[in-house]
Parts: sequence; structure tokens; C-alpha cells
Amino acid sequence: MSGQSYDDNNIFAKILRGEIPAHRVYEDDHTVAFMDVMPQAPGHLLVVPKSPSRNMLDADPAVLANTVQVVQKLARAAQEAFEADGITIMQFNEPAAGQTVFHLHFHVVPRHEGQPLKPHSGQMEDGEILKANAEKVRTALAG
Repeated sequence: MSGQSYDDNNIFAKILRGEIPAHRVYEDDHTVAFMDVMPQAPGHLLVVPKSPSRNMLDADPAVLANTVQVVQKLARAAQEAFEADGITIMQFNEPAAGQTVFHLHFHVVPRHEGQPLKPHSGQMEDGEILKANAEKVRTALAG
């Protein structure tokens, strides 16, 4: 483990507190899921536990177990909502592994055969598209 501590001013902590808006698609007592503002494919979601942890390395095992169950639920909904051929699940731990936001989170990315992932470019998606994509996922979850 890096020895780094959790910073409660990270962007996901701010989203969890409602200080920064997000296109939420799911919430329960322990977890929130929302659209990635820089999606690598249409329907790219983030699943975030409400409990603070920097990443998987310092997460409470019970929180991790609960979060993975939500990841599975959202992966199924995203696959249905976007008629995807598959789902990529990504989770990064520390900068050397590609982690840039230091709050445990899972990427859930609908995939279509022959379509590569777009880079996480820093280019934000249009809010109306994110809103429409969030509604597709919510509809799939409700069905």
C-alpha cells in the first residue's frame, strides 16, 4: 500500500455530498452510480461506495463485497440499456496503475464488437447526452 491517506476533498467525495452535480443512475444505503463525464464509450458509468477509502487496497472487505454486487447489477443494466455485446469493468489502484481520483470506484463500460474505447481525454461529454444515457440505465434497472 502507498501509505497515502484518504482525501475527503476528492471529486467523488464532493459528488457523494452533493457539492458537485452528477447524472446519478442508482443509489442505495452504501453505493452511488453515476455517468462518467468523460465516457470512453456511450453508457460509461462509475460505481462508488459511500464509505471513504482511497482504493481497493484500503477498502473495508464488507464495503468491497457490497460494491461489487452493485457493479454487477449496473453492468447488467448498462448492457441491456445500450444493447452492448459485452461490458468492461475497470478498477485502478494508485497512480502507477492509472488511478486519478483517489476514492474507490469501478468503471462499467458497455462495449460493442469492433469499437475501441475512446481515450479518457479530458473532453467532457454534452450534459444532455449524459442525461439521456442516465435515463436509459435507470429504465433498464426498473425493468
